[in-house]
Amino acid sequence: MLLNIKFAGRWIAAAALLIGVTPGAQDVSTNGVTYQDLRDGFKNTSRWLTYSGDYTSQRHSPLTQITPANVDKLAEQWSFSAEGMSRGRGFEATPLLLDGVLYVTGTNNWAWAIDARTGRAIWQYKRALPTGLTYGGGNIVNRGFGMLGNSLFMATLDAHIIALDRMTGAILWDTTLADFKQGHAATVSPLVVKDKVIVGNSGGDEPTKGFIDAYDAKTGARVWRFNTIPAPGEPGGDTWPIPEVVPRGGGAAWVIGSYDPELNLLYWGTGNPNPDYYDADRKGDNLYTASIVALDADTGKLKWHFQFTPQDNHDWDANQIPVLADLNFRGQARKVVMVASRNGFFYVFDRATGELLLTKVFTNTQWAREIGPDGRPIVLHTGMILPGETEATTTCIPDNYGGTNFSPPSYDPVRQLFFAMTRETCAIYLPVKQEPVPGRLYNGGTLKRISTPETEYSSVRAIDVTTGNVRWEFKVGAPSMAGITTTASGLVFAGSQEGNFNALEASTGKKLWSTNTGANIYGAAATTFMLDGRQIVLIPSGTKLIAFALPGN
Repeated sequence: MLLNIKFAGRWIAAAALLIGVTPGAQDVSTNGVTYQDLRDGFKNTSRWLTYSGDYTSQRHSPLTQITPANVDKLAEQWSFSAEGMSRGRGFEATPLLLDGVLYVTGTNNWAWAIDARTGRAIWQYKRALPTGLTYGGGNIVNRGFGMLGNSLFMATLDAHIIALDRMTGAILWDTTLADFKQGHAATVSPLVVKDKVIVGNSGGDEPTKGFIDAYDAKTGARVWRFNTIPAPGEPGGDTWPIPEVVPRGGGAAWVIGSYDPELNLLYWGTGNPNPDYYDADRKGDNLYTASIVALDADTGKLKWHFQFTPQDNHDWDANQIPVLADLNFRGQARKVVMVASRNGFFYVFDRATGELLLTKVFTNTQWAREIGPDGRPIVLHTGMILPGETEATTTCIPDNYGGTNFSPPSYDPVRQLFFAMTRETCAIYLPVKQEPVPGRLYNGGTLKRISTPETEYSSVRAIDVTTGNVRWEFKVGAPSMAGITTTASGLVFAGSQEGNFNALEASTGKKLWSTNTGANIYGAAATTFMLDGRQIVLIPSGTKLIAFALPGN
């Protein structure tokens, strides 16, 4: 891969790049990012060093320059248009920021370094992807870099993990995760912990097996692997009916997790079992799919797990970002992890032990309205049209994208409100037996959406984390995948399917400001940071990044 870098406006062979030269950056540090920097998170508000901003994944900035009183004065400062990038769903990544330079990935494993003051590209990278991609050829997204030292880490559509030099975009190492010809891919934003790069695979809608891996940040050597589908004889292995299912059981781990440095535990969501809708050949709970797993960050050993949707047959992945917080919960100090799940329920766990502390439905789903004493949903309607049944006797339930999805949530620790982009939809499911073929979709049926204005919409919902009650909601339009970011001044930033970028009042949900970005905001959430004394709010939209700030010099 020789001509893979566009640097200062022209393509240059990688071997000729000058390490340490970054045109346009005015404050470059050659020391790079340390593990302590990652632990510090938002202590330095001129940085954004990991996908969620810090290890808690609260996505809650301490900045207060932009307030409910002045947010209506926000104005566009610059926009960056991704030259040559296939649109697909557009940017889904969170740009990282260090020393006045933004680092962002795009579709088909494009990547850029961008001057945060002007929006001008500094260097550009494009991976030379092989022909014959299966899952990665149809789902061409990427959710962003991880960072440590002067290295940027990106998962790729051909199921590799690579390291780039942040100064130049040159490849430092390249390691294979799995065989893309079997349906594996990688779209996740890596999570860097200590000296390890943590990633999961994509491709759970094809006959593959999920995993979460740790790689040495300096060399790319694999340190450990946690398989999300246990083998026969391993804990959880008895929740699968036949050993032949294990190599193709699904459970891809395609969304970033969170990390508690004191407990040294990773918290990661896992995907659907396979095939998605037809479950007659996989009777049982199908661990550890549709679950949260807590793993020792040094070894990958499972400490605890919780399955949100046992034997899922609706493609309701649990690939939602776990959010960590310290709460006074019912009179007791608790270290918790919180998840708004795709199955429509909000959960609070003790993050050391996995004890379930609270669960409450936060959508209008008719699939289930409560959780039993055993932690399992009490299912009311499956939404399945089985042989001999008709649509008239089937109650619709949420579609395969669920009550919320992979878009980042946010948590305001002062108001104790958890903010999620919720989806209200109505669908019926038609399961069909299908034979697995490597490298081909293995859904095991189809679904039919029933669309009316009353049944299809999205809302930003504010959930009281001590009760699970929805405090307020703000409808944004059609079912949306946009993410949410909050600030200490009491603002909630959220996008929409229609491309509207909104600022809401955190306590009430009142709309304070809105602008249309001209393209769908899909899977992306805002970042905000200080630059030259001004608070910048940055939102990915379609193939653009758009920066906003208050008027000033």
